[in-house]
Amino acid sequence: MKFETRHANHPSIIPTADSARLRELFHIQGIFIPDDVSLTFSHVERMINGGVMPVTKPIELDEVPALSKGPFLARRELGVINIGGDGKIVVDGREWSLAAREGLYIPQGTTSLVFSSVSKDAPAKFYLASTPAHARYETVKIDLKKANPMPVGSAATANARTIHQYINPDICKSAQLLMGLTSLQEGSVWNTMPCHLHERRAETYFYFDLKPDARVVHIMGEPSETRHIFVANEEAVISPPWGIHTGCGTTNYSFIWAMGGENLEYKDVVWVPMDSLR
Repeated sequence: MKFETRHANHPSIIPTADSARLRELFHIQGIFIPDDVSLTFSHVERMINGGVMPVTKPIELDEVPALSKGPFLARRELGVINIGGDGKIVVDGREWSLAAREGLYIPQGTTSLVFSSVSKDAPAKFYLASTPAHARYETVKIDLKKANPMPVGSAATANARTIHQYINPDICKSAQLLMGLTSLQEGSVWNTMPCHLHERRAETYFYFDLKPDARVVHIMGEPSETRHIFVANEEAVISPPWGIHTGCGTTNYSFIWAMGGENLEYKDVVWVPMDSLR
């Protein structure tokens, strides 16, 4: 298992951080490792992001020694979205099939998790987002039709996209995790613009559907002091509550967003006026 820890940071770190330092603190890469698990634990809302990529064998996600003894979800909940080939997840003995872009909410208190691919020639890629949980809810499978598709933006502003809400109070109950997938239409490159802030939630963006030579310029920081990180395919960026989170690509792309915090109201955000961005 690959495991990394990222500490929480004050916004005053941004003006003095060079590109290498920003990537060290906020950028996540190496998310999918064949026949292995990759996890990044952030002290911002204690969120964990990562991936499981079973190729030749099933992969069990059990105890994470760097965190604590006992099952991974003893005091956590988990959201999973598959971006690869057909796969399966066995949750406490019950099997759930996940095709590409299908998701699964897995509750706190789950004791056994086993991930597998239907074919080693087209392995599943399970993207994970996990937050602490204070209550146990039901396991729920979410496909694109169930994920409340919301078309937003326009071609004129280069941000025509569809937001899919996978883990949201209208779809399935969770303790604090919100999760979804946004896809941009061809010709559109901006996400989350106009941008916003949400002081009561942290968020992580995981970018995918990018060709090897394509990049997304992820913009972060306080509105008055922004910085950027160049992100390649299947990489992620941690967004603290005090920062904006938006990006512009060299082509269209998709990204999975995951939030953790005390506030489950998706639309409870503070919009940032364009003339305040620096």
